[in-house]
Amino acid sequence: MAWGKKKGGRKEPLFGLPAALADLRLTAADRVPGGEDKPKKSTKSSAKSKAEDSTDEPPRERKASAGRSGAKRRSKSRIGASIGRLVYWGAVLGLWGAIAVIGVVVWVGAHLPPIQSLEIPKRPPTIQIVGIDGSMLAQRGEMAGANIALKDLPPYLPKAFIAIEDRRFYSHFGIDPVGILRALVTNVLHRGVSQGGSTLTQQLAKNLFLTQERTMQRKLQEAELAIWLERKHSKNEILELYLNRVYFGSGAYGVEAAAQRYFGKSAKNVTIAEAAMLAGLVKSPSRLAPNRNPEGAEARAQIVLTAMADAKFITDAQAQASIGHPSYNVKPVGAGTVNYVADWIGEVLDDLVGQIDESIKVETTIDPKLQGVAEAAIIDELAAKSVKFNVSQGALVAMTPDGAVRALVGGRNYSESQYNRAVTAKRQPGSSFKPFVYLTALEQGLTPDTMRQDAPIEVKGWRPENYTHEYFGAVTLTQALAMSLNTVAIRLGLEVGPKNVVRTAHRLGISSKLEPNASIALGTSEVSVVELVGAYAPFANGGFTVTPHVVTRIRTLSGKLLYMRQADERNQVIDPRYVGMMNTMMRETLISGTAKKAEIPGWPAAGKTGTSQDYRDAWFIGYTANLVTGVWLGNDDNSPTKKATGGGLPVEVWSRFMRTAHEGVQVANLPSSPGGWGLSNLAQAASQVSPPTAAAPGPAPANNGGYRPPPTRANARPEAAAGLDGWLMDRLFGGNR
Repeated sequence: MAWGKKKGGRKEPLFGLPAALADLRLTAADRVPGGEDKPKKSTKSSAKSKAEDSTDEPPRERKASAGRSGAKRRSKSRIGASIGRLVYWGAVLGLWGAIAVIGVVVWVGAHLPPIQSLEIPKRPPTIQIVGIDGSMLAQRGEMAGANIALKDLPPYLPKAFIAIEDRRFYSHFGIDPVGILRALVTNVLHRGVSQGGSTLTQQLAKNLFLTQERTMQRKLQEAELAIWLERKHSKNEILELYLNRVYFGSGAYGVEAAAQRYFGKSAKNVTIAEAAMLAGLVKSPSRLAPNRNPEGAEARAQIVLTAMADAKFITDAQAQASIGHPSYNVKPVGAGTVNYVADWIGEVLDDLVGQIDESIKVETTIDPKLQGVAEAAIIDELAAKSVKFNVSQGALVAMTPDGAVRALVGGRNYSESQYNRAVTAKRQPGSSFKPFVYLTALEQGLTPDTMRQDAPIEVKGWRPENYTHEYFGAVTLTQALAMSLNTVAIRLGLEVGPKNVVRTAHRLGISSKLEPNASIALGTSEVSVVELVGAYAPFANGGFTVTPHVVTRIRTLSGKLLYMRQADERNQVIDPRYVGMMNTMMRETLISGTAKKAEIPGWPAAGKTGTSQDYRDAWFIGYTANLVTGVWLGNDDNSPTKKATGGGLPVEVWSRFMRTAHEGVQVANLPSSPGGWGLSNLAQAASQVSPPTAAAPGPAPANNGGYRPPPTRANARPEAAAGLDGWLMDRLFGGNR
């Protein structure tokens, strides 16, 4: 029994955790497939198992279906997560974008003046310069017509601007997002900037408050100001402001100024075609201005007409009727040499009215008709003979005997040179200065009949000569002045004293510095054309000094009087007896002297020619009881001309101008000496002067026994009338200068 017990073994009881785990056993089903501990099956079992697997289709389908459902769920989960992330980051970016936009708006606004302090700026002051007849001569500053109310304009005029510039003007709030998007798409398609997105309000904001620079900052400022304008003003107020401030080229601001400039009429009276042309200009005023590019302006106007018809602002029939019918006036107001007058006025304006802070109208003494005649005379004469005589420039001043300037030409072409040769330039007057020498001699007791020797003279080594190097011996002062004999003028100057000659010239109106030396008698000190003409005026008005002037009144555009010229005090600077004597002597210059080509049918006239050293300047100052006119011709660089003298080109210009200026004017005599001295003696003259001689220098005694006539044409050659050619003609045919 003991052995049996030993064989069966003793089974000890188990307690606690071992007891609980005693019955825990792993089966084959509990093992992980493919594990290393998996027990080997017999071949039979394996074959059986494969057979079962091959016939067990339903479970495999269930597993595949379950896999696809899981994949779909996972895919939807990923898409949802992506959308969530997009929404999140979109919100983040949108928030930061909004912050950036607000920051930019704040930054741009910080660089603007405070909105509450913004006001519609006043128009820049303009200077309208009108002639004696009230017509517009020129304008300085921006050409701005008077403000014109929207209700006073034809309805198609503002609609033309809306049609081509801002079709949605009445529906946007100052900025047009639709227009900006449309412009952006158009520009992308055309690969360039072919269309703008600015509204009329934005354009107005730019014109009123900003510069024309093309920067992003300016565009943002423009947008902010446009919104401010829309909040402060009604649409019609904005449109009216725009039409009265926009630039139309050629210096014209506002529709009224543009209509006057291009069509010669008020904007109230423009046609549909003209309205379309005005609206078309604002795209590129300088390039499309009809006075510069009429074809471009007309083509642009046709585009505007098409836009107006498309917007139903006009009918197709009206658009077709208006196409191809330009009516603009391409002649710019104030063009040409009258701008020299405008420049002169600009120089004196500050002295008359001080600083200008509003637009003004300057009423002048200029006669537009005479201004045109003077301009044509200078330009035509130079065009015909400037090459022959090597003369490139000219100037002309014409004034009444009381100093009112009727015409002033400061050069042949203002657009090429704005240098005013009539007012600013100072040149040697040559023999045209001699009347001051002879007047001084008369005031010291000599008369037109006084004899003096025309003979060689030497002054401290200086030997002045006559033009032809010929001398006529004893001649009267009248003969000497008419023939412009240099030696006689030198003798008289030394006799009366150069300082006295200078005093006489200053007393009559010369303001330039004059050197009191022996050569002063031959006009070696420089003067301007306008002051020399003014100094001749006392000979034409009876001996009263004048102040050359061009401005009579200055008013604001509202009519307020700022300045009115007061009449000059009648200051007698020449005794009437000497006025008559000088007129007698200088009349002879036009009858038989150096200016014999100068004539005005039916009018008594007098004057004096002048030619400076080496033919650098050619002058003629001549006058009637109606006008005093001076002409200068020469070169800006002071180079010599080809024998151009005062008796040639200047006399021709003067005669052409003066003949026209005196048409239809009642004839008047020049002042004469009390008692009728002088002119009667001319008719009684019969004797002739002795032939050329080389008499000894020195003054001759006065001859009071009677008047001696000037030398005959056969032997008088004081100063060439038309250069070397004229001198040769006189040599061959006996002509007189």
